[in-house]
Amino acid sequence: RSASPAGRRVQSSRLGPSPPRLLTEEEYRLQGEVETRKALEELRSFCQSPDFSAWTTVSRIQSPKRFAEFVGGASHVTPNEVSVHEREFGLDSLFIDEQLFEDEDEDEEEMGNSDSFAG
Repeated sequence: RSASPAGRRVQSSRLGPSPPRLLTEEEYRLQGEVETRKALEELRSFCQSPDFSAWTTVSRIQSPKRFAEFVGGASHVTPNEVSVHEREFGLDSLFIDEQLFEDEDEDEEEMGNSDSFAG
């Protein structure tokens, strides 16, 4: 009778909670986009509320015009910033990183081989 539902509950509680399922790369990217969009909308909404001190904020930031455009609905990044990000973190940079790591591996192998002849 140890196969009763009560017995199963006791057994599973001893094992502890199961680890959370890890996100796929696509799920991670999508969740990042959704959460960023949601947070930016919350920020815009707060900046348009009566509780927000616009003058104090504008006097403390480097680009008040850009901030005002963002609050009005413009993107939080410029096309140039997107381009720089893509160059640094996009698919092209992954290819370059792979080539760099391959070159480093080859250099290490060559150094390892020359060390073996030194004795």
